[in-house]
Amino acid sequence: MGEMMTDDMELVRQYARDKTEEAFAALVSRHVNLVYSVALRLVRDPHLAGEVTQTVFIILARKAGSLSPHTIVAGWLCQTARYTSAKALTQQHRRQQREQEAYMQSPLNEPDSEAWRQIEPLLDEAMAELGEKDHNALVLRYFEGRNFKDVSTALGTSEAGAKMRVNRALEKLRKFFARRGLTFSAAAVAGAVSANSVQAAPSGLAATATAAAVKGTAVSTSTLTLLKTALKLMAWSKLKITAVVTAAALAAVGTAIFTTHHLVPAVHRWHAERPAPFAFAGYATPESSIQSMLWAGSQGDFKAFMAGCTKEQSERIMKKMAGKSEEQIRQQAIAWADSLKGYKITGKETIGDDEVHLHLAAKPSPDGLRDGKVVVVMVKIGDEWKQAGDL
Repeated sequence: MGEMMTDDMELVRQYARDKTEEAFAALVSRHVNLVYSVALRLVRDPHLAGEVTQTVFIILARKAGSLSPHTIVAGWLCQTARYTSAKALTQQHRRQQREQEAYMQSPLNEPDSEAWRQIEPLLDEAMAELGEKDHNALVLRYFEGRNFKDVSTALGTSEAGAKMRVNRALEKLRKFFARRGLTFSAAAVAGAVSANSVQAAPSGLAATATAAAVKGTAVSTSTLTLLKTALKLMAWSKLKITAVVTAAALAAVGTAIFTTHHLVPAVHRWHAERPAPFAFAGYATPESSIQSMLWAGSQGDFKAFMAGCTKEQSERIMKKMAGKSEEQIRQQAIAWADSLKGYKITGKETIGDDEVHLHLAAKPSPDGLRDGKVVVVMVKIGDEWKQAGDL
């Protein structure tokens, strides 16, 4: 196990230097189950999870020469899988080929424990909230089952330091779930994640991914599009991902992360020093749609707020609202809007005719928006712009 820890990056360097297929195949074989499991939790479709897995390893092959010698390969792969999965969901929505209902009826969605059943939908969001070292510590310890000696070697610390890092990160995970009403002990969380977080990838996927990454064998058009957009996103954000999915920040919820093209700076005045001046502006433009959603929140009109979201985004929000009364939801929307003393659009990216990314800054930061900033993804459906998620 310790040998595997030390030579992941040696294999990466060997492949980058000599383009050795055997070295890359070894990397894929070691980590294909991990990548596939992250993708499956997020996209909830075994076929699409396989496509994401293949794309992630193509990205690894292309970036092998640029990775830092100190990279924790397993952690890097987890983050890349989250980016790619989110983009894959966007493409899938556009192709209208989602198979959510069929997946929900499959045995893959029958976990071994009550804790896992409740933790599983939120696990990758929780992991994305962690700092890099905490994230890598948990991936190594509980996703890959490494001992503390291996973890300490990878993190460059003592075994005692590794244990402390893992325990602190596990406690952060527990608190994350607790804030969402899931009151499990740290031990229960650790046990559920260790037992269920990684499952076997489909037979043949490792060989297919290796061939696509190393030999450049033919891949589908959707995979090529996914690869292109995921690489652009990674270059722009430098693999620092925050999935902001909180009920308090209703206008900035969701797990979808989308591609970037050229950022067009935009300087706007601060809007609405108090929520009262917000006015309904329709949905004809991305900017007016955002303003209409803010207006709906300030009025406590949850139905009007949801009218500014895509169907998939509405479903995600409703899942977060499960168990709350209509009055609780209304009050939460009002409280969120009231926390916005002002906002401005600091940038606008045109991704295509039907997709735009708006960079928003809030003053002060509403609950859930780190540093008071968020990138909101807007998509055009018919003649109206709807919110599809955020970065």
